[in-house]
Amino acid sequence: MSNLLEEHVQMGYYVNVEAGVKIFIEDVNPEGNKTILFIHGWPLSHKQFEYQFNVLPAMGYRCIGIDWRGFGNSDKPFSGYHYDRLADDIRAVVGALRLENCTLAGHSTGGAIAIRYMARYNGYGVSKLVLIDAAAPTGFTPETANKFLIENANDRPKMLQGITDTFFFQYITGPFSDWFFQMGLEAAGWSTAAVIKLLRDENVSQDLHQIFVPTLIIHGIHDKVIPFAQALEVNKVIRNSQLVPFQYSGHGPFWEERDRFNQVLTQFIG
Repeated sequence: MSNLLEEHVQMGYYVNVEAGVKIFIEDVNPEGNKTILFIHGWPLSHKQFEYQFNVLPAMGYRCIGIDWRGFGNSDKPFSGYHYDRLADDIRAVVGALRLENCTLAGHSTGGAIAIRYMARYNGYGVSKLVLIDAAAPTGFTPETANKFLIENANDRPKMLQGITDTFFFQYITGPFSDWFFQMGLEAAGWSTAAVIKLLRDENVSQDLHQIFVPTLIIHGIHDKVIPFAQALEVNKVIRNSQLVPFQYSGHGPFWEERDRFNQVLTQFIG
């Protein structure tokens, strides 16, 4: 592979995105004939897409999951937590893996990062876009963000448990809740806080006008994190987009309605 890649036998590999910062990559079925690059949400990691990675590679898809800087298994620098830099990190991955005609699928804040990537790099290497309960056009209100910042500074595990408790519309078991909660703990406290500020202070409203590839918008109608009304706004602005409401999902249709989610996703990719 490219010399930008650092092999890591047990856990996948890393891509150097800037001096001293490596991004973790999980690349399942590299020989697949269609590639999906998954961008996770805050404050999670690529592991949130387990129920896609279990299924889609067997259908012939190459599934690539990345962990943003500061999250999951990636390096955790103190800086770089704004949309431009996070989009730059995606560009480094696309270049290092030499991706062409891939589908870029972003959830929540990952959806906003994907939107910025499409605008900033004219969708380089991407032929289709999937937005999953995307934090667009805007993210957190100042009230929500400031509440999270106080909690993060004083009791981050309690904050993360609260996020887990409101994330899903459908019932989740105790063990599932623990697994999801642990994903958030893998992040650094400073990166968790920095992205809260990002969601408060930045938005991707203007970027939406610069997306021209076919775009699938998936959004749970019971989403308490990013209200369904925002998906309607995104659908109106992105010209070549289709909105598929998920009637039995909150903020996590990739798990709550995973069979339908995988079907809708693969039908869109073709």
